[in-house]
Amino acid sequence: MALTTRRRALTTLGAALAGTVALPAASALAGEQRHRPRPLWRAHAHNDYEHPRPLLDALDHRFGSVEADIFLVGDQLLVAHDPVDLDPARTLESLYLDPLAARVRSNHGSVYRRHRRPLQLLIDIKTEGSSTYLELDRHLRRYKHLFTTYVHGRVLPGAVTAVISGDRAARTPMEAQTVRRAFYDGRLADLGTSAPASFVPLISDNWTLNFTWRGVGAFPDTERQKLRTIVRTAHARGQRVRFWATPDVAGPARDALWAELLAADVDHLNTDDLAGLEAFLDAHR
Repeated sequence: MALTTRRRALTTLGAALAGTVALPAASALAGEQRHRPRPLWRAHAHNDYEHPRPLLDALDHRFGSVEADIFLVGDQLLVAHDPVDLDPARTLESLYLDPLAARVRSNHGSVYRRHRRPLQLLIDIKTEGSSTYLELDRHLRRYKHLFTTYVHGRVLPGAVTAVISGDRAARTPMEAQTVRRAFYDGRLADLGTSAPASFVPLISDNWTLNFTWRGVGAFPDTERQKLRTIVRTAHARGQRVRFWATPDVAGPARDALWAELLAADVDHLNTDDLAGLEAFLDAHR
């Protein structure tokens, strides 16, 4: 009886110890899942394709928006900043569309797991806009259920929202479509016009053409009010706001300007410095 009792005691102790060891591991895993950093929806990767790992570096830094410049060459859409950089291997499909489709499949319908908000893919057309867009539209149609889609007056959200920028001639064929898998990047001239957010969900413009302040010294009150009026007007119509050509050299001036953009509720902060903007946004949550 004593031996049997001892064996039962050892078995009970072993089970208790096993449970004690297992619990912290399971708890740590649950905590890791709960505290996984959220995507930085305001972060926009300007000229994203110039990073060592296009798209993937931006996603590793949790960016909510990435930008790809495209050239129409035959029936291919090549990604580059300038014609001299064109490479037949660097297509919109290979750098962006195929990796996004694979990631969305593995994440059960979203770019960021457990976050259903769409990633913005800003596609900047560098060749003639109308013909390039029509070819782009054919490419996007091959990726069923990946893109936010406009269908006869309704916007059906997808894992990725394509927004077309660059050559303005793309606007004409886009406006003629009753079904499309892309949207138009407006300018400040489009703010307050009849163009709805279902066509122009984004208002983008050059900071240096609209503001004199570059982050040094005080932000002039008149310019601060102008910025906030732009954002309020856009948001009242369901549109988002982005400025390019903002200071992008690490330092107090860039931080000051980014802080004013955040305070004004600007939707996208433009940068080539992925780690720098990630750190800034994490510090200003």
